[in-house]
Amino acid sequence: MLNPEYNLYERKGQAFCSSRQVAEEFNRQHDNVLRDVRNLDCSERFFLLNFEEKKYKSKRAEQPEYFMTKDGFIFLVMGYRGKKAAIFKESYINRFNAMEEFIKSLATAKLEHPAFTEAVMLAHEEPKHYHFSNETNMINRIVLGMDAKQFKQANGIDVDVPSIRPYLSLEQIQAVEALQRADIGLLVAIPDFQARKQTLAQYYERLKLKQIA
Repeated sequence: MLNPEYNLYERKGQAFCSSRQVAEEFNRQHDNVLRDVRNLDCSERFFLLNFEEKKYKSKRAEQPEYFMTKDGFIFLVMGYRGKKAAIFKESYINRFNAMEEFIKSLATAKLEHPAFTEAVMLAHEEPKHYHFSNETNMINRIVLGMDAKQFKQANGIDVDVPSIRPYLSLEQIQAVEALQRADIGLLVAIPDFQARKQTLAQYYERLKLKQIA
């Protein structure tokens, strides 16, 4: 899946870029980039760990491309010279690093979700499905200014996509994490939904002020 913020792909918790992106950014023919990948003087193990050949559909037929990790990208482009190439190298490495932080935060939010779910269940004698969606949407509205359904509509995301988390920025993911952790405790301490929402909103404002400072 292509992350729109970093323009990198993510699969199984790892960031990738494609050989087509390298060709476009470094102003090279894609056939030449494919040749460069295939002619790399690296070990077979390194190649298998960091490069994966895939197919994409063009107007004519399926064409080959390579997906590469950050290490694979660095190994490939280290031989590309020139000031413009240097700028693109630095930009891609920064994007890989930011994307990796995003993936870590996304994984943390997913790991904490069971504890969040359990807290919602414990807060209600007879938990209903809307109790969970209410808490999730409350946090989304505080951080994003809208619920998940509205976020999908605003960003052209398919309504059947189960979670909007992969489409959030790193800053948004980290804010959701923080409010989710805070809400786990508040579900017991502040049973009233509106009072809890106000407390979380105030907490979020303090977090933003702290970041600015």
